[in-house]
Amino acid sequence: MNAKTKWLIFAVFVAVAGTFIFLALNRKVPAQHFTAKVERGDINDVVEATGTINAVITVQVGSQVSGTIAKLNVDFNSRVHRGEVVALIDPALFQGALLQAAADLENAKANLASAKANVEKVKASAVQAKADYDRAVQLTKSNIFSQQQLDLAKANYDAAKATVDGALANVTQAEAGVRQKDAAVTVAQTNLNYTVIRSPIDGTVVARNVDVGQTVAASLQAPTIFTIAQDLSKMWVYAKTDESDVGNIKIGKPVTFKVDAFPKDTFQGVVSQVRMNPTTILSVVTYDTIIEFVNPDLKLFPGMTAYVTIPVDAVRNVIKLPNTALRYKPSMTTEEIVAVYKQYGIEGPEEKQGADDPPPPTGPVTLSTTRAPKRETAVVWKRHADNTMEPVKISLGITDHAYTEVTAILKGGLKEGDEVIIRSVTGNVPAPGGTPR
Repeated sequence: MNAKTKWLIFAVFVAVAGTFIFLALNRKVPAQHFTAKVERGDINDVVEATGTINAVITVQVGSQVSGTIAKLNVDFNSRVHRGEVVALIDPALFQGALLQAAADLENAKANLASAKANVEKVKASAVQAKADYDRAVQLTKSNIFSQQQLDLAKANYDAAKATVDGALANVTQAEAGVRQKDAAVTVAQTNLNYTVIRSPIDGTVVARNVDVGQTVAASLQAPTIFTIAQDLSKMWVYAKTDESDVGNIKIGKPVTFKVDAFPKDTFQGVVSQVRMNPTTILSVVTYDTIIEFVNPDLKLFPGMTAYVTIPVDAVRNVIKLPNTALRYKPSMTTEEIVAVYKQYGIEGPEEKQGADDPPPPTGPVTLSTTRAPKRETAVVWKRHADNTMEPVKISLGITDHAYTEVTAILKGGLKEGDEVIIRSVTGNVPAPGGTPR
């Protein structure tokens, strides 16, 4: 065998081997289906939300006057009663202002007394002037007084009357001054009283914002010294609920919630109100749902985060499917899916989105879970023992976001224990020692 023949045989061998490897690498295998069984059980449809625990009534105790804090009688967690003195502001400046106002009042009263005495004086002068005028009239008639003397007496009498009117006006002015100074005394006394800070309600101090020696300025707004919660044995949860959920929340519904401080405990409450004031954050509209609960042991504090579960509906012992089966769509073209649907008597393809299951969020979730509009029907794909698929059209009921109730089988057959496809994987067989293509 010459060299040329050997090279020809080698080339044929390489070609055959390459063809074999190519076919092995590109040999398709049947799709691998991941399935879940159709189950029978209970479904609880609930609204889940996050909220904050608050006292029913919280009062911010402030100061209406500016000054230096001289004394604090209570601290954090102190129990206080209505009218109890909780803080004192240095009263020195206000006591001085009150003394000055009181002195001004006494001065005004003295001016009033002087004005009244002057009235009596000018009234006496007016009486004497009138008598002189009357005598002048009689004497003039007897030709004893001249007309000039009569006119002089008349002028004196008119001047005396005007003086009386002026003195009466001075009395009125002095009386107004007394009232003004009396009001100034009242204001000064009120400001002095405001240096004593009292609790407006019975409750517990949950916040103290100042220390002794600190100056508070009340020129623009009243500074907050304490925050007092009225009754921590009865509290509220302010839960942020999505706009798509508020229609399912009914007043009086029992509610359960958990807090991070007691992860093993479940607390009970009742929906008391759904407030109509909307809050919009990043185009998400939420409403405050108020949940009342009792806190006899004072375990829960204001400001704690509550994870609320509000029951909406429940069914027992029904056929249910995982929501992943409702979202599954085979890797076929739309025309192929339509052909399979027609083969099994189904009118048209269903959308990929599952009932009541929104796409998974891409960022941190801080508000209640947003629901997609619920579909009444869907198509799931049942896997047979020979790995073939059959579309089954079903009618949907309520969902708990993991499983959905099957209320009726519209096309096809589906029963408890059947396997429905939730995901499929297709691929090629890898070459020995190689990687799959």
